[in-house]
Amino acid sequence: MNPEPSFGAARRADFLLHPGIDHLNHGSFGATPKPVLAAQTAWRERMEQNPSGFFFEVLPGGIRGAAARLARTFGGEAGDWAFVENATAGVNAVLTSLTWREGDEVIVTGQVYNAVHQALRHHAGRHGVRIVTLEIPVPFEDADLLVASAGMLRTARTRLAVLDHVTSTGATILPVDALVATFKAAGIPVLIDGAHAFGMLPLDVPSIGADWYTGNLHKWCYAAKGCAALWASPARHRVMHPAVISHDYGRGFPAEFDYTGTRDASAWLAAEAALDYMEAAGIEAVRAHGRHLAAEMAAELAGAWGTEISASPEWRGAMASIRLPKPGMADRSGARALTLDLLHRHRIMAPVMPLDGRYWLRISAAMYNQPADYRRLIDIGRGL
Repeated sequence: MNPEPSFGAARRADFLLHPGIDHLNHGSFGATPKPVLAAQTAWRERMEQNPSGFFFEVLPGGIRGAAARLARTFGGEAGDWAFVENATAGVNAVLTSLTWREGDEVIVTGQVYNAVHQALRHHAGRHGVRIVTLEIPVPFEDADLLVASAGMLRTARTRLAVLDHVTSTGATILPVDALVATFKAAGIPVLIDGAHAFGMLPLDVPSIGADWYTGNLHKWCYAAKGCAALWASPARHRVMHPAVISHDYGRGFPAEFDYTGTRDASAWLAAEAALDYMEAAGIEAVRAHGRHLAAEMAAELAGAWGTEISASPEWRGAMASIRLPKPGMADRSGARALTLDLLHRHRIMAPVMPLDGRYWLRISAAMYNQPADYRRLIDIGRGL
């Protein structure tokens, strides 16, 4: 596969990325292009030129204008969208808005993001809620089997299902449409953690059928850090409140989210600039570049190491997790040590993660990546 001429090294100059590091971890924190950073700076300067006027008159319309752009890009109406700092904040807003009863059950996937898992543990511990796990086979290949397993976990006590659209550890795209249909058929509300989905996948959020959908724009939409979005179906607006209750309590969704006090909202206001940047690059071309590059490099690494990839090609996007040949049982502390070893000793930023008892290396394929960025991992991975 030959990347499009507008991607790879040709795109690197758009970013502030350190030239001495192979950046293969766009999926964790993203990287913001210079034009988007410039737009964010312009919003900040406008705020500081007249702070009171900005917060009273400019900010409300600016946020609603950016929300309207999200709706045009990802579906629904502007009033169905609110901005949050990250997908974890969106998940927490939903969890704190629900009324829990002792004995309730919440279904999560076996690859639930750790921060989301901790938030669920917090609410479960406070209210006597049971967390039920939907295990994801590794490697993931059979959507029908997963959907059938989800159906068997439903009970009369199930209060909520929390689904990853793209899992963090396994970089696996889950069949959320079918999973949502399974839960909704039993009257179970569904929250989707789409942390990696905006920008990576073509999305019409309302058509998925979930009750809530949250995800980061600062990853695969190339927005500024701290820019994420929460969509709520119109039927759920009345129950929604931000985790921080403030002046606009009682005004409903999304007004309560738009202003919770003084903060720098420039990342949200610059979301339109990020979407402009993506459109200028060609959104479909960006997705295709990431998908093909991640697939090619994952196959090359797995072949060289004699291991496997955590999901079959149709269930992957611009990321892939490849099992390392390192023996032994994996844990979080060991994975972090390996990640830091890659960075400090080899100048490669790619996370090692524990999954299914083994160590896996997750690679990301952003618009600034090219095959040469990954190939040092072939020999290095054998010695980790």
